[in-house]
Amino acid sequence: MIGEKLLELRKKTNLSQEDVAFKLNVTRQTVSKWETNQSVPDFDKIVPLC
Repeated sequence: MIGEKLLELRKKTNLSQEDVAFKLNVTRQTVSKWETNQSVPDFDKIVPLC
């Protein structure tokens, strides 16, 4: 699923959840929920993630 891929890529680029959250203007908790498949990124966050 998307969460596992986000987690893999975040770790591969040595970014913390805080780093990703800051870059996307979301909370660290939001990034955590994405990575654990509790929610999915809104469309406006998908393009920056790519």
